[in-house]
Amino acid sequence: MARFLRAIRFDQSDAHVFPRAAGENDWAIPGSFVFAHGQFGDPADLTGKERQAFVSGFLALGSFGFSTLVSVADAGEEDIDACTEQLTGHLLDHYGAPSERAAREAAEAEIGFGRELADGLELNTLLALKREIGEDGRIRESFHIVTPPGEKPHARIWDVVEEP
Repeated sequence: MARFLRAIRFDQSDAHVFPRAAGENDWAIPGSFVFAHGQFGDPADLTGKERQAFVSGFLALGSFGFSTLVSVADAGEEDIDACTEQLTGHLLDHYGAPSERAAREAAEAEIGFGRELADGLELNTLLALKREIGEDGRIRESFHIVTPPGEKPHARIWDVVEEP
């Protein structure tokens, strides 16, 4: 079994902060190509939910929504193949890939990067992403492991609720 990334939701906050939230348990990749391609416009000019997706969103395969956190999971080759097919189709349909072969090569590279991130990490390790624009104008990504707090918090201090 290969290690791969899976979107995880502890609460409904992703549904409030991103333009589209990831489906629960969708396979995921960093997905910075969404912003490099200008899906939401120039990354330097983004605001609101699109800005939040740029800054901290993993791209979920299937829903093509965003997730704040991903969890390392075991994936069978059939899962990896299905993700490659989904992403290939998405690149053709939404990003103007010049051919199915070019779309597949790009999809395989993106899936490979997701696998690289997960490789060697313990199952259920949580990862977060930070994206920014470097001084050279290029998108930079950094990833970090999210560790649970040592003790349970004393009291819950806020809830996320949907506005009417």
